[in-house]
Amino acid sequence: MVHIGTVQAVVTADVFDREPTAAELDAIECEMPVIEANIELLDAQIITLDRIPTELDARRIRRAHRKVLAARRTLANTVATQVPGVGA
Repeated sequence: MVHIGTVQAVVTADVFDREPTAAELDAIECEMPVIEANIELLDAQIITLDRIPTELDARRIRRAHRKVLAARRTLANTVATQVPGVGA
């Protein structure tokens, strides 16, 4: 009897078992300002979960929300200028 366990493992290897490609890492790096802005917004919102938001909390949330929108706009404009035929 021949054991085929190792052959099966290669055939059924999961896509998530591999390292990210250079293109995927570049995409993450490009989106990092949006990710960081979203984290800042979530932090500001989490602070207000267990208490009544003060005026300072409201300003912090508004500022973080504006930062998210600005980061998304910058990312969208960057992607639009990099893709041929888009925004021309």
